[in-house]
Amino acid sequence: MSNKDSALFRRRKNGYFKRIQGTPEPVSVSVMRRISFSEADVMGIAWHGRFPVFFEEASAELGRKCGLSYKDFYETNLRAPIIQFHVDYYRSLLLDEKFAVTASLIWNDGARLNTEYSVIKNDGAISATGYTIQMFTDGSTGEALIASPELLERCRRRWKAGELI
Repeated sequence: MSNKDSALFRRRKNGYFKRIQGTPEPVSVSVMRRISFSEADVMGIAWHGRFPVFFEEASAELGRKCGLSYKDFYETNLRAPIIQFHVDYYRSLLLDEKFAVTASLIWNDGARLNTEYSVIKNDGAISATGYTIQMFTDGSTGEALIASPELLERCRRRWKAGELI
């Protein structure tokens, strides 16, 4: 294994967020995709600006699984804007290539969502990894919430009970 591959494996294995001992394992969802004509550049390579969209598709599925969907946010007058977004690119995705995007919600005790992403090519190679941090805000005022909203606490109770794994 080369130094570069070793660094890739270490980042993927350990993740971006520190795991808190005694907390539940991450909740994950994977979405299968294929690079369409509109997502590729003239060289037949997936444009780097599409990766946030790939992350978002997996994140939306994860939210549905956890009871943290956009619909849930609106119904409880909450918003969860992204305050940090990061992506590391490793290997290109090519036109018509199949790949999987995985979003994993990582446990934390704050009023925020820490989500890690991986884009895995059909041959098992890592195409990209990344993360987002979302903070909860009041849907009417836009004020940041210091305490975790009931919607997140409900998710955590289900998570601890093993309902989300």
